[in-house]
This record gives sequence, C-alpha cells and structure tokens, in this order.
Amino acid sequence: MARQRHNIGFMAVDTIAIRHGFSPWRSRFKGLSCEGMVGGEKIIALKPLTYMNLSGESVQAAAAFFKIPAQNITVFHDELDLAPGKLRIKRGGGAAGHNGLRSMDQMLGTPDYWRVRLGIGHPGDKNRVTGYVLGDFGKADMDWLLPCLDAVADNASLLAAGKPEDFMTRVASAGGGAK
Repeated sequence: MARQRHNIGFMAVDTIAIRHGFSPWRSRFKGLSCEGMVGGEKIIALKPLTYMNLSGESVQAAAAFFKIPAQNITVFHDELDLAPGKLRIKRGGGAAGHNGLRSMDQMLGTPDYWRVRLGIGHPGDKNRVTGYVLGDFGKADMDWLLPCLDAVADNASLLAAGKPEDFMTRVASAGGGAK
C-alpha cells in the first residue's frame, strides 16, 4: 500500500518530514501527525488514516485543534491528468472527481486550501484508472519519482513562505518529470 500511486501525497509529506527533521509520527486526529520547522515556519504534517473518501474528517479535526484556517492548509495529492513527476499548485477549485478533496471541501466548509497536484500520469483508458491508481509504482518510475519527491522537500520552504509559484518553478527546474 505504501508504494501505491494514490499515496504519492503521503510520500511527499514523508520526504519533507525526514528532510526537515520533524518529530516522530504519532497517532491522533484519525491519522498520523508530526511537527517541525520549514523555512522558519512551524508545520503540522498529517497523513489521514481514514478511507480516502473520509480524509476530510482527519484534516478538520487537526485544523480545529490547532485553529488553522483553510487558507493555511496545503494538501499534497495524486493527479491523473498530469504527466508523471509534473506538479501544479493552486488555491481552491473543484474536487475533479478526487474523493479525498471532496471530503475535505465538505468537512472544512470551503475549498479555499492549497492543493499540490503531483502528476502520476494516466493509464490511457478510463476503465484501467482504478487498478492503475491503486497499483504500485514500478522500478522504472523511480527515475522520476525520487527526484520529484526530493525537489518537493528541498523547496518546501518556499511553500511555507507563501511563495507557491516559486515553489512550482523550482520543483519543475529540478527535472523530476518522466523522461
């Protein structure tokens, strides 16, 4: 399960937590959380352990506990409609069929949070999407996946500083995309 394409968001958060020396993960908020500093900002990392379509319950619980407004939340998630290793970031928007985002919109009462869309590519046929998304990354994927995750972690301070466009540009220039 840990290597599934659907878990690329968790992989990015794990890489950030390791790279920036966050506290150990602990169970709370229907998930696993840890804390650390990125670019001088205190960051709470959260990996919901609910079903994907209920992940908003975990995020809402943590946001309420720490009094974090939606506009200060950043979600890392898989994106079928982006080439492997490509990244886009934006605030707000629709769920685009992503049940985790739909749950967060409902539980937070707003879609006004940041979304880091991490490209996993599309299998080419809509009938193959479920198996593809729930399938593990292959050995060949490591050529783009590991550089992409490293670039996300290396440049996370730009996100923490409120510079999402600079973050996106730096990650893209690191060349993490599929060849």
